[in-house]
Amino acid sequence: MRVLKSGLTAAVLLAAGLSGAKAIEGTWLRGDGNARVRIAPCGDKVCATNLWIGDTSSGEEVGDRLVMTLAPEGEGKFGGTAFDPKRGRTYTIVITTSGDRLSTRGCILGRVLCREVTWTAAR
Repeated sequence: MRVLKSGLTAAVLLAAGLSGAKAIEGTWLRGDGNARVRIAPCGDKVCATNLWIGDTSSGEEVGDRLVMTLAPEGEGKFGGTAFDPKRGRTYTIVITTSGDRLSTRGCILGRVLCREVTWTAAR
């Protein structure tokens, strides 16, 4: 799940009953079919961990993860930062949910260089 306001812990974000908060927790399939990730609490943050990667030529591997600090920004929308420990990069991230779909928009360089990825809930 590469590119992709603190104050709330992962436990609060994912379990407090905030409208739509639980919608990001679970296993997701990337729109291009090349990845399966699990989004779940990890300490006081939220982690997206690669469970399966089809094509590893871009450097993605099983076990890679993003460590996210997120806060609700409205109905089905969360924003914050995502740290990629493998690459040593921090991204701004916005996650939007709608039913069994999720989209992530991660940016670097002051939101100048961004990438949006769509996801579908794994069944």
